[in-house]
Amino acid sequence: MLLMLLVTLCKLWKNQKSEEKRTGYIESLPTSGTSSWKLSGVREPLSINVATFEKPLRKLTFAHLLEATNGFSAETLVGSGGFGEVYKAKLKDGTVVAIKKLIHFTGQGDREFTAEMETIGKIKHRNLVPLLGYCKIGDERLLVYEYMKHGSLDIVLHDKAKASVKLDWAARKKIAVGSARGLAFLHHSCIPHIIHRDMKSSNVLLDNNLEARVSDFGMARLMNALDTHLSVSTLAGTPGYVPPEYYQSFRCTTKGDVYSYGVVLLELLSGKKPIDPNQFGDNNLVGWVKQMVKENRSSDIFDPTLSETKSGEAELYQYLKIACECLDDRPNRRPTMIQVMAMFKELQLDSDSDVLDGFSINSSTIDESAEKST
Repeated sequence: MLLMLLVTLCKLWKNQKSEEKRTGYIESLPTSGTSSWKLSGVREPLSINVATFEKPLRKLTFAHLLEATNGFSAETLVGSGGFGEVYKAKLKDGTVVAIKKLIHFTGQGDREFTAEMETIGKIKHRNLVPLLGYCKIGDERLLVYEYMKHGSLDIVLHDKAKASVKLDWAARKKIAVGSARGLAFLHHSCIPHIIHRDMKSSNVLLDNNLEARVSDFGMARLMNALDTHLSVSTLAGTPGYVPPEYYQSFRCTTKGDVYSYGVVLLELLSGKKPIDPNQFGDNNLVGWVKQMVKENRSSDIFDPTLSETKSGEAELYQYLKIACECLDDRPNRRPTMIQVMAMFKELQLDSDSDVLDGFSINSSTIDESAEKST
C-alpha cells in the first residue's frame, strides 16, 4: 500500500515539473508578427497531430511553426477570411505548407476546427485540398495544409495584379470539371454525405498543374446518410453564392452547394464577380445572366478573352446551359453534382477533351480507381 502511494506521489511530482517546464516554454515564445496568441493555461501537447493522415508531416512543435512563418509575420500572410488567416511557411526539410490560424470567438473558431478535422482530415481526393495536420495550443487552433502554388480561383480570375497565371478556356474547363468532381465526391462518395455550405471561387484553389482543389470545410457539417437536409442556426454561405431558399429557411442541402457551384461556373464563363455594383447595380451576376438569356443576348455573357476558343463558341453555350440548370430557383429542379459530372461526360464524348479522366457513373458513386495512390 505504501509502495503504491509513493509511486502515485512520484507521478504527480513529474507531471507538475512537466507542466512548469511547458509553461516556461510558452512564455518564452516570440511575439513578433501581426498575430496575438492565447496560450495561457495550455494543456494540449505542443505538436501537430498526424495520426490519420495519408502524407503525415514529421511531428512539429508550435515553435517550429513560429519559426517557419517568422513569427507569423505580415510578410508570410497570403490570405484571410471570416474564420482565420492563412500563412505560407517553409519547413526545415523544404516542404512548403499553408498554415491557417483560426480566429477564436464565441466558440465558432473551435467549431470550425472540429468540422475541418471531422471532414477533410479523414478523406482523400485529388480535387480536395489535402489537410496535413493540425495543432491545438491553449485557445489557438492551427490547420496545416498542402500549399497551392496558384492560390484561389477568385484571385486568378478577378485580380489581374496578383494573378500568377492567365486562364484560357481549356484551363477554365479543367477547373470547372475538377471542382465539380470534388463536390460530387463530398456529396455522393462520403458516408455520411458532406455538405460544403460555402462553395465559392475563393474556396477553389489551384495547384501547380491548375488542378482545382476545393478547400475550406469550416462550415461543413456531417450529414446523416438518411437525412436530406441539415438545419443550422445561422445563414450559411457568402453573398452572391447563397441559393434563394436559404433566405427563406435555415435548410441546407446538397442542392444549395449545386447552386453555389453554378455561380462559380458563371464566373469561369464570364470572368465577372458574383457581386459588382459597377457591373450589375442592385442586381448580381446570376440575375444579370438570367436577364441576358431571357433577352437572347447570351453571347454578351462570355468573357471576351474566350472568343477564340479551340472548341468553339458552341461549347461555351453548353457549359452555360449546365450553369443555368444548377441555378434553377427550385432546388428539386437542379441536377445533383453526379448528374453535372454526367453532363460533362456527355460533352466530352463530342470532343477531344480528357478532363474527365478516371470518372465513371455507377450506382451514383464516383469511381476513382484511375487515380494514382500517392
